Amino acid sequence: MKHRPIGFRRLGLGFALLVATTTPWADSSGEQLAAYYDRYMAIVGGTAYGWTGKERPVPMVSDAVQVGVGKDTYYALRKDGSLLAWSDSAANAIVLMRDVHRFAAGQSGWLAINRTRGLWQGSGREPPRKIAEKASAAAVGDGTDYYIAANGDLYVKGQANRGQYGDGRSVPSNEFVKTAAQVTAVRAHTGHALHLSSDGRVFATGGNVHGPLSRHGLGDKANQWGVIFSGARAIATGASHSAAIRDDGSLWAWGSGFGIEPTKIADKVVTVAAGSGATIAQSEDGSVWIWEGGRGPRQISFGR
Repeated sequence: MKHRPIGFRRLGLGFALLVATTTPWADSSGEQLAAYYDRYMAIVGGTAYGWTGKERPVPMVSDAVQVGVGKDTYYALRKDGSLLAWSDSAANAIVLMRDVHRFAAGQSGWLAINRTRGLWQGSGREPPRKIAEKASAAAVGDGTDYYIAANGDLYVKGQANRGQYGDGRSVPSNEFVKTAAQVTAVRAHTGHALHLSSDGRVFATGGNVHGPLSRHGLGDKANQWGVIFSGARAIATGASHSAAIRDDGSLWAWGSGFGIEPTKIADKVVTVAAGSGATIAQSEDGSVWIWEGGRGPRQISFGR
């Protein structure tokens, strides 16, 4: 399937947004978007919006600086460092942890990095526990969790049946084990993971039935980290496809709906997130777009 790249500036969308230069975090390539299966969140004008499937985005939390989604939970980090979670209405949100710098969320719960860079793990309403002294990033997948130490080493814990560790391991570990080095970002989803190296290469491992790892282990799985893309500054992965933003702001996607080889689908992109079959991206002008099953993009309206 061929996709004609979209240049967001050429669509006549006028207002400006300062492009973030922070390290990518959580379920997307940046702090403004999140996706997990068919649940999505986006920060627009400082307000966190959430929606499921084709529903209209609903404003949920103000003063948000990062959003995240789990299997049945919305998450938002506020400017004051409080990490909130709710399942039905944001009016019923609870504070999971305070003094949070960044976080990640997924099936098993959440990982939070506080302002002194300690890594904490929590699930449901249980008090979080500290699991590492210094961390720079984290990701929560479907049964396998990841974090990056301050020196760039990548650690993995949890299921190993699809090659999620990337070191040939097939037996799960109850403790975090090192599996890669010089890593700046990590993303995980349904039995697979991507990580971004300090030189801009995208590595992948795990299940690859539909091509989220491009040709690496295509048709079944890969149990070793393998290079699938280069020149990237941010990454995202969903249930069966993946995406990356290059240094020039171009957005590339591969896997279910896009084809096995990475395909350029947009320009001037700030951040991207991938869910079950959809991809959402935010352009430099602040507008948010969605590709559904590889088709699109369609601009998302936030009713402001």
